[in-house]
Amino acid sequence: MTEARPGSVQLFTTCLVENLRPQVGLAVLDLLEGQGCAVSCPMGQTCCGQPAYNAGCLDDARAMARRTLSVLARSKDPVVIPSGSCADMIIHRYPEILKNDPIDAGAARELAGRTYELSQFLVGVLKVKEVGARSAGRITYHASCHLLRGLGEADSPLQLLATLSGAEMVPLKGAEECCGFGGLFAIKMSDISGAMLQRKLDHIRASDAQTVVACDTGCLLHLEGGLRRQGSAIRVLHLAEALVGT
Repeated sequence: MTEARPGSVQLFTTCLVENLRPQVGLAVLDLLEGQGCAVSCPMGQTCCGQPAYNAGCLDDARAMARRTLSVLARSKDPVVIPSGSCADMIIHRYPEILKNDPIDAGAARELAGRTYELSQFLVGVLKVKEVGARSAGRITYHASCHLLRGLGEADSPLQLLATLSGAEMVPLKGAEECCGFGGLFAIKMSDISGAMLQRKLDHIRASDAQTVVACDTGCLLHLEGGLRRQGSAIRVLHLAEALVGT
């Protein structure tokens, strides 16, 4: 029997979207509503806890995980996240760091089972074939690390971008290589991070793309900051922004 298409979803906005790039959240809302989903954004969301987890502060990460569990347990609707990074934290790291908790271990596994990164939800759950958006010019795609390696997703974003009417997709050399952001990595190892960013920017310019698209706001901020400091006018968009024709 075919599984019913979800009629409602919960949106986990992520810290970076909420505080630094809210237009991404609005684009996600437009995109999901355009696919017939009623979207709720549960109050009380905080950081998913990944920075604390990456820093080795596991008690802090567990506290934030429990907070997120309580917020997203108010409904059993699927949880959609416009970030491979935060999605990986909830799907894989919550069950890991809470596995010895007799109360929250089961809740972590249950939440992980209904949590999806945006492109995976659109393609894998909603079975979206095209979004009806139009975008002029040449577009290239940077694959964020947690989406590609943590969640094992390479194809869904490209499938969706291929449906944009009027756009020309161009390849990006080293598209699967890290842009150098990596959250705390960019702070702790700034010289290495900067060198990785420069290589990525060189590849973006060599692609002759007018727009670069990624699925994680951290990557977007890192790439856009580098491009603007170099005086480049190349646009940097989240997948959701590209799919609603921003």
